[in-house]
Amino acid sequence: MRFLPLVVLIPLFAADPAGFVMWKAGDLKGYEKKLAPKVNEHKVANENLAKLGKYRTLEVHREGDGEVEIHESDADLMFVNSGEGTLLLGGTVMNPKKTATGEIRAPVMKGGQMKPLTAGDVVYIPPNVPHQVMVAAGKQITYFVAKVE
Repeated sequence: MRFLPLVVLIPLFAADPAGFVMWKAGDLKGYEKKLAPKVNEHKVANENLAKLGKYRTLEVHREGDGEVEIHESDADLMFVNSGEGTLLLGGTVMNPKKTATGEIRAPVMKGGQMKPLTAGDVVYIPPNVPHQVMVAAGKQITYFVAKVE
């Protein structure tokens, strides 16, 4: 008895499916060097990466304390790529100012919980929760953010 080889057909795509996005770890780590020269007076630089329906993604690099932020309708899903910092979360915002639709900033916040951040950490911050990323002198932190409506 003679057997023929079994052939399995696997579809091959000439291009990625519509809407597919992939960020390689090495590319994201490269943003530390790419954004460092663009740090502004608030000790931050960022770059928008993609708008994906109800999601918006960006890469953020900080070399000092950020402002207190409140996002009225967006949640932040943060993935720390490099460096270290501290997330101050859920305190009382002092002197808040609306900076854009659904966005509030403030220079300081009283109270709250301090959460250390290091490379590899993932953080979800729900809408309307005051938060601030703090970075010690001489340190930096770079992270990927998915903003979710």
